[in-house]
Amino acid sequence: MKSLSVVSITLLLIAAPPCIAQQVVGSTQLGVAYAELREVTTGWSTKHQVLGKKVFNDQGEIIGKIDDIIVAPDKAVSYAIIGAGGFLGVGRHDVAIPVNQLKEDSGKFILAGGSKDAIKAMPEFEYAR
Repeated sequence: MKSLSVVSITLLLIAAPPCIAQQVVGSTQLGVAYAELREVTTGWSTKHQVLGKKVFNDQGEIIGKIDDIIVAPDKAVSYAIIGAGGFLGVGRHDVAIPVNQLKEDSGKFILAGGSKDAIKAMPEFEYAR
């Protein structure tokens, strides 16, 4: 009976039209508008779908791992921070790769022309202090 109540309430909330709150002049809307919600839910979650994922080269070799995503002040995702080399954090080399250089193919991130040596030859990325 309890699950039937939960289902009934859920269906009622889904079927009900969204409430439109009147905006006060000079105020800002908090959160995501109802119309934008579908776009948000179908987007990528960096936590679940990007961070920690391995990066491969064209030959299918693992060349690093995505450790962070840098969002520029204009809110555009600009760089993926890829960690390469090292063992248990020792000798590790982090680099910034423009996200437009990464391709996603069947859940795998590919850096065309990449190699472990090429990553190690790049300037090391360090966060601003």
